[in-house]
Amino acid sequence: MIASHVASGGVIHPVWLRLTHWLNAVAVVLLATSGWRIYNAAPFLPFELPRAVTLGGWLGGALQWHFAAMWLLVANGALYLLINIVSGRLRRQFFPLSPRELLRDLAAALRGKLAHADPRHYNMVQRAAYLFVMLDCIALVLSGLVLWKSVQLPLLRELLGGYESARRVHFFAMAALVGFVVVHLVMVALVPRTLLAMLRGR
Repeated sequence: MIASHVASGGVIHPVWLRLTHWLNAVAVVLLATSGWRIYNAAPFLPFELPRAVTLGGWLGGALQWHFAAMWLLVANGALYLLINIVSGRLRRQFFPLSPRELLRDLAAALRGKLAHADPRHYNMVQRAAYLFVMLDCIALVLSGLVLWKSVQLPLLRELLGGYESARRVHFFAMAALVGFVVVHLVMVALVPRTLLAMLRGR
């Protein structure tokens, strides 16, 4: 019955969800590529990222892109969380999160047998992944604030283990977010109707 309702044109993703989703996608691309250019200016790992995948051209340009995209992510992410909380969607869509069912769904996903019968409801893997992204973005913002305003935010800086530690938290949190995006795109390629739903809402 649910599946027939979806097929008959029921709303899967409301306008606000689609809008915040695509704005977040733009922000993440800008932040990642400009952040890679910033990292290349003073790498703390024994490698640099290919210049072709970085944004900004030079350190000053990369910083300008990074700050602009940062405000987009913060404002759009805050709006996304606020609407989810106020509407009750956060509780309905992402909870409860059962470790046993998560392991079951994860095993099914690794075998390519994870069900997507009703795209309006998330399975346990999706719930865990999206909750992780929310927490990861919070870590990105907090560590980014330390890198931007280290002197003005001494308590936050110390909670993150100092400036250099915050820099590593920021880098690996972004790496985790990029990893999520890659897996997300693979899943979309496997179930292309999810992309249509995010574009059309139905």
